[in-house]
Formats: sequence, C-alpha cells, structure tokens
Amino acid sequence: MIRPSRAAGIGMVAAAGLMLPASAWALPHSGARNLSSRHVCASATAGAASCDALIVTQRSGSPLHGKPGASPTTVAGYHPADLQSAYKLPSSSTGSGQTVAIVDAYNDPKAASDLATYRATFGLPKTSTCSVSGGKVVSPGGPCFLQVGQSGSPTSLPRNNASWSQEISLDLDMVSAICQNCNILLVEASSASLTNLGSAVNEAAKLGATEISNSYGGGESSSDPSYDSTYYNHPGIAITASSGDSGYGVQYPAASQYVTAVGGTTLNQAANARGWTETAWSGAGSGCSAYDPRPAWQASNPIIAAVCSRRAEADVSADADPNTGVSVYDTYSYRGASGWLVFGGTSVASPIIASVYALAGNAAAVTYGSYPYSHSSALFDVTSGSNGSCGGTALCRAGSGWDGPTGLGTPDGTGGF
Repeated sequence: MIRPSRAAGIGMVAAAGLMLPASAWALPHSGARNLSSRHVCASATAGAASCDALIVTQRSGSPLHGKPGASPTTVAGYHPADLQSAYKLPSSSTGSGQTVAIVDAYNDPKAASDLATYRATFGLPKTSTCSVSGGKVVSPGGPCFLQVGQSGSPTSLPRNNASWSQEISLDLDMVSAICQNCNILLVEASSASLTNLGSAVNEAAKLGATEISNSYGGGESSSDPSYDSTYYNHPGIAITASSGDSGYGVQYPAASQYVTAVGGTTLNQAANARGWTETAWSGAGSGCSAYDPRPAWQASNPIIAAVCSRRAEADVSADADPNTGVSVYDTYSYRGASGWLVFGGTSVASPIIASVYALAGNAAAVTYGSYPYSHSSALFDVTSGSNGSCGGTALCRAGSGWDGPTGLGTPDGTGGF
C-alpha cells in the first residue's frame, strides 16, 4: 500500500480493493485501481494539529459516496453491526450513563442533523438534547447529544470549517456505532492550535465526560510535557488520541503519558472462527517519543523496554485503513464530498476505543492508559504487517505481544478496557 501523501494531496489505496461488508453497495467502477484517499485537513503547523481523517475517493478526486436518503443496504463502508461483530461488542443495553466527548477544532453546523441521520439509518436509538446541571452533562432519558464551544457554551461556537466538519461527523458516527446508548458531547475548539484543543479537553472533563477522544495530532516539541500536565492529566477519565496516518513516526498528543495512544489496523472479513482478520495498517503512526517520559506500565513491558527509553506509541488499535473504511454521513460539503462517505485513518480508531472504554464502564478506575497492559489477554493480538522502516524493531513491525503500529492489539469484547 502507498500511504496517503500530504505533499501530493492524494494517495492510492491498496490494489487489493476496497473491502466492503456483504451488505454494502457495489462499487460503481472497476476495481481499486480507481480508488484513492486524501487527508481531510491541511498539514499541521508548529504549535497546531491536523485531523487524522482520510476520505476515500475515486482516482479523479471525487468522493466515493452514496446518496442522501440511502437505505442501509446501499451505504458503502463498514456499518455499526460490522464493527460490533469484528470486536465482539454488545450492540445494546450497555453504555447508559457514560458520556463520550469528542474534541475537534472549529464548528460543524450540520453536526446534530447529520448524527440523527446516521443513527436513524442504522436503527440506533434517537438522541435527545443533553442538558447541563451542576456543571455536568445530564441526559433527560436515553442517549443525548450536546454541542458546545471550548468555553462550554452551546451558543458561542467557533467559526464553521468544512474540512474539520468531516472529521467531526466521522467521530460522532463512530461513537454511535460502538456505544449506541452513550451520551455524546462535542466540544469544538476555537482553532486547531494545541492550546485551544487542549482547553477543549479540559472543558470536556469539566462537563463530566467519562471518556474523551482526540482524533488529531501534530509534531512533537519540547513543550509537550507541559501540555501533558496542563491539558491531558485527568485521572479517572479515559482519554484516547490517534497515532497518526503517515506511517512510522510519533505525533502529539498520542505521545502523552496521560492518554491511550490508538494505532491502526487493516480489518477484513474472513472465513475463520472470529469472522475477521487484522494486520497492521501501513499508515498507522508509531515510535518512541523524543520528549515524553515512559509511564510505569510501559516500563514493565519487556518489548517496550528493549526498544524505547521514553513513551512508546501506540497502546491499542482498531480499524483505520481507508481500504477497509467506515460509513459516515456528512452534509456540510467539502471539496465536493457530501452525504454518505467512506473514511479511514486513525481518526476512526480513536473514537472506537474511547467508546469501548465507555461500554466497559470502567474509566473511573483506569490509571491513564495502563488498563490494557494488565488485561492484554482480552485483546486480539495483531501479529503481521508494518508501517515503515525502523531497523526491524517492534516499533514499526507487528508481532506477538506489543508492537508500535497496533500496540497490544484490538478489542475482543470489553475486557481489555
């Protein structure tokens, strides 16, 4: 596979073909040679982040999508039932009372209506509007949704941004796909600066989020340890961050010692006992941080101790390959993409893992990203694939136990979380 290139703007998806579930619509063209993917957001600048969403397109650059109002059987990409099957997750009756926060930059003016369409299309419970009582998000009954700016106001929102809106739709839909009974809190940072995004994380924690997903990242810097303590140090809240989409290499805040860094896999249906296979996705970020200290739970892992003296990325993983992308509904058009779309990137994986934490209902007892390390037997170990060259070590090559691209593995139910 050729990873999507920010410099080129367009990257090819593997020639093996876009894998779609049996329920998905047939591709309207011949073979994956006509398929590409591109980064949704511009490259990160110093002190700022880029979103980690990749949209699947035709070679011409036009999006691969279905029509608004399409039935579930005509929507391309993996559906909620596919992801629940792949990761052996309960489809209902769990997650009530949990509030998964999504932190992104700028405003999506269509977030609520697009979320409602996604949930209705796949038969997920309708969300009401959350209220805030005593400074915390409260549901009037059943799952609810609330969209606020980084100061917590539902009316003072940042300026609209169509590219980040695609990221927002992806994140909201993945929470819905995994934890259909969870409350969803969208906190929109005023810009893509790490200080504003970090302030939005603090606001999500203040509003009572039990899990917080961050599908963005930027280059490491010597400021990262101070960002750690200022923005991401929230004991008792499961905070996830995507590892990046440019292959071997570290990004922040996934490198923070206080988050669960989420790598990426290629997820295919298979005729085996599980019904699925996974390999490391070639675009998943991984590596050894240049600045963040190694947390105690990584120091006790012999594989990590042998390859990295600081924080190693990632911890766990989930589907991220655009070649095995997911269905998303977004009508705030960007570069001709609107309606039912297909996305990949570790932006898929981060909200999936945050939502699995919510299904487990164990975040209050979680010490940052440590829990999967003491419960790795409850994960699917991903043992093949790589994301680049790092001298042949586990930092870039999947293998038994921990490895950089996929961490300790992917969810096998909720026991690892």
